[in-house]
Amino acid sequence: MKYVPVAAMMCGLAAPVALGQWRAQAVDTKADFRGLWVVGPDVAWVSGTAGTFARTTDGGKTWAVGTVRGAAALDFRAVRAFGADTAYLLSAGPGDASRVYKTTDGGKSWAMQFKAANPAAFFDAIAFWDEKAGLALGDPIDGRFQLIATSDGGATWAPLAPRVLPPALPGEAAFAASNTCLVARGESDAWFVTGGGKTARVFHSRDRGRTWDVSDTPVAAGVESAGAFSIAFRDKDHGLIVGGDYRKPGETGATVAATSDGGRTWTRLDKRLPFCSAVAWAGERWVAVGTSGAHASRDGDAWERLDRENYNSVGFGPAGGGWAAGPKGRVAAVGR
Repeated sequence: MKYVPVAAMMCGLAAPVALGQWRAQAVDTKADFRGLWVVGPDVAWVSGTAGTFARTTDGGKTWAVGTVRGAAALDFRAVRAFGADTAYLLSAGPGDASRVYKTTDGGKSWAMQFKAANPAAFFDAIAFWDEKAGLALGDPIDGRFQLIATSDGGATWAPLAPRVLPPALPGEAAFAASNTCLVARGESDAWFVTGGGKTARVFHSRDRGRTWDVSDTPVAAGVESAGAFSIAFRDKDHGLIVGGDYRKPGETGATVAATSDGGRTWTRLDKRLPFCSAVAWAGERWVAVGTSGAHASRDGDAWERLDRENYNSVGFGPAGGGWAAGPKGRVAAVGR
């Protein structure tokens, strides 16, 4: 789903992180960042508008900014990296503006691996189980969500069979706000969250997208601009979703819900958290970001404000330490 406001929106078990010590970092671009992937304490990637990406290999001391050749009109809403050299970018846009690119040389060159052929296509997010196997999610066409998959590191991307594509409610779609509406975990699990319909929902596959279960959630929905924006897990059973209505960024209420059974059921939590478009597990706390700033919680049910900056994405590495990214080249580091 096209997500217009430059508002905010990963998850692995990390070491405890000292939060509240956010430090702005110098990135020489005015691009609006939504994609973010933290590889580790030294390496992270961000991506955004005007075909832009940036990478640090020294813990954020310096960021190298680049653009993908021939992609100046694209908005890279998602990046997924496997180290300092290998990364994927997904652009969100109508029709053939939805694409996947890959680099294996740290961004010096990029190969286009996929370009949507259907003019009704709009891809939202990309996720991988390992360096070979991944999945990309698109908004519904003819009433069914679109999914493409690779098992060879992106050399080929194939649409899943129409019979396995999960059906959508009227108006339902995913928010291309930070690449956290879709997550892959373990050997074969995947989840994605939705909005825009009468109910915000969570879809779960245990077999890399061949079959899907769906659960209703208590997150605000019912209008095009509201729903679940982001999903993250701290282990195979415990996870959070965050969202709300991006057109009412300061409104609190049904913006966060938790699961303790791998996403089968969801419970509404703290009513004081404003709209958020991304959530991540930071080792001992959840961190959620959005238009109104960043918040942290140990249990998801009581949140404390970290700052009031506008962020679109947040992520933490497996060894601790993380980044948040947002509009006009904003990147901040935490826990380092």
